Amino acid sequence: MSKLEVLENIGTAAVRRLRDSKLSAGKPFMINSDELPSGQSYLEYPDGKVCIVQVSADSRSFVILDTLAASVADSVRLRHGIG
Repeated sequence: MSKLEVLENIGTAAVRRLRDSKLSAGKPFMINSDELPSGQSYLEYPDGKVCIVQVSADSRSFVILDTLAASVADSVRLRHGIG
């Protein structure tokens, strides 16, 4: 295994631990993705719901732009290696 692969594995494991920690604490987990327009992200909630969000004008909260169907949310998780 190359050094790059080792670092990728370490990074992936850290993201998964952070995700588990946030969701277990009842907090949402942000999934940044190049597949969304600039300024938008996915926000995964502890109940499994995934929304597309954008930071509000006051930068203190998120504006929900769309709530994904369960099957689409599952595919987002799989594409980002957290499913």
